[in-house]
Amino acid sequence: MRFWEDTHKPTQEIAEELLGCLIVKETPEGIASGWIVETEAYLGEIDRAAHSYQRKQTPRLHSMYQKPGTIYIYQMHTHYMLNLVVQEKDIPEAILIRALEPEDGIHLMLDRRNRPITELTDGPGKLTRALDVTKADDGTDISEPPLYIDLEKKRVPREIVTSPRIGIPNKGEWTEAPLRYTVKGNPFVSRRRKAEDSVDKGWLSAVNASKES
Repeated sequence: MRFWEDTHKPTQEIAEELLGCLIVKETPEGIASGWIVETEAYLGEIDRAAHSYQRKQTPRLHSMYQKPGTIYIYQMHTHYMLNLVVQEKDIPEAILIRALEPEDGIHLMLDRRNRPITELTDGPGKLTRALDVTKADDGTDISEPPLYIDLEKKRVPREIVTSPRIGIPNKGEWTEAPLRYTVKGNPFVSRRRKAEDSVDKGWLSAVNASKES
């Protein structure tokens, strides 16, 4: 069982475990990938900031109600947002992938974003453009190409910082709910202070084999 399929775990815990996982996108132009350094948890029907608050159901939200490991893509303005459904079918809780540290295919990301390397993937809309994540990825499984997590590779954060989510106004207690998780010291975290960047980018160890049954 992959850790995001363990529905005994709360969504918050899975959001932390995703830090250090390698997201890969295969395209005709080549492969691009990045290490997850920032996530946000959304707790479904009780969470006023979640699309599925009070079990709202629309065609756009179909993927939110599917099995754990389902990719949920939505569009905000001109940007696509990459989310992972992590609870059992019909329990619409998901995790937004907010930032990545680029790994493979950096030349592709530079072509797609035309920005300095530290600005390629330091936000949810930026990373989807850099990896060429589109609405076509909605409803697919995160364990299978073309958009997937590489289970053989994992990095370990030295320290995880918990803080309120970003861009959640007027939602009462849910505006300040500590549901954002970041790798402390990583230069690709969104809205970071550069003075906090660390030499090791916040990783405790190098890439480790991490095969799961």
